[in-house]
Amino acid sequence: MPTIRHPRATFLVLAFAPAALFAASSAASARTLEVGPGKSYQQPSAAIAAAQPGDTVSIAAGQYFDCAVIKTDRLTIEGSAPNAAAVLTDKQCAGKGLLVTDGNDITIRNLTLTRVRVPDGNGAGIRAEGRNLTVDHVKFINNQDGILGNDNPGSTIIVRDSFFQRNGACDAYCAHGIYVGAVKLLRVENSVFTETQHAHNIKSRAALTEVIGCDISDGPEGTSSYQIDIPSGGGLVVRNTKMEKGPKSENHTTAIILGEEGVGQPTPQITITDNTLRNDGTYPTLLVDNLTATPAMLSGNKLIGKVTPLKGDGQVR
Repeated sequence: MPTIRHPRATFLVLAFAPAALFAASSAASARTLEVGPGKSYQQPSAAIAAAQPGDTVSIAAGQYFDCAVIKTDRLTIEGSAPNAAAVLTDKQCAGKGLLVTDGNDITIRNLTLTRVRVPDGNGAGIRAEGRNLTVDHVKFINNQDGILGNDNPGSTIIVRDSFFQRNGACDAYCAHGIYVGAVKLLRVENSVFTETQHAHNIKSRAALTEVIGCDISDGPEGTSSYQIDIPSGGGLVVRNTKMEKGPKSENHTTAIILGEEGVGQPTPQITITDNTLRNDGTYPTLLVDNLTATPAMLSGNKLIGKVTPLKGDGQVR
């Protein structure tokens, strides 16, 4: 019996073939540009400048007195050695930071970014200017800002398994562990913040901010203000996170605050569940100070020391 071919099936195969071929071609053409002694590139900035969309810049262990503006989309910039042993330090580009991401869909992983300073006080380990950034296993140590993100309403910033130590400053401007402007989503997960200086550990103007499974602690030497600051409203989810206000905290009032600069955007939810806040100071403090009209829903939180769970609208369970 002859085979009958359905004309629509034939059309679909032909229509999807170019897309499949393009995807395969793009994957095949992606390159790895190696940086380090004896490699093709001696400095990360040289490899980043030569990279094309989809490439990976692989940086060997060592200290690099270097910085870069990343203009190409879909780059991965990563350390090749374990434990973030590739270190970028003591430089700044464009008056902004060590890595300035102008391109879209950038992934940065397994690096240490340290000791960046700029005259206006906002020098960042990563300055996020393009759309969509993923930060994975990166150490931010002794910068003005760890991550500073520009307004970009369509952008998602994901930070996971990263470490922030001794970031923060309040000179001409205040700089923070993480500070993002009006983006679509900031998600910070399984990350550690410790010894933040003067300003906030996480400050976000995102439409939705999620802080999941983190450890945000002043320790004996940290002088931070808030653990989490949502100054102009926006949705907030904080879950399974340990927080500690230390004896040298410069703002005793609260760990989490929402709306202290006015509620400039919708705040569909405030959900604070299964967290721990320990107050190691002699002062009283709050877990949540809610200045929005959205009820904050608190449940399963453990409070240690002089801590009141909530000020403002909401429920405590």
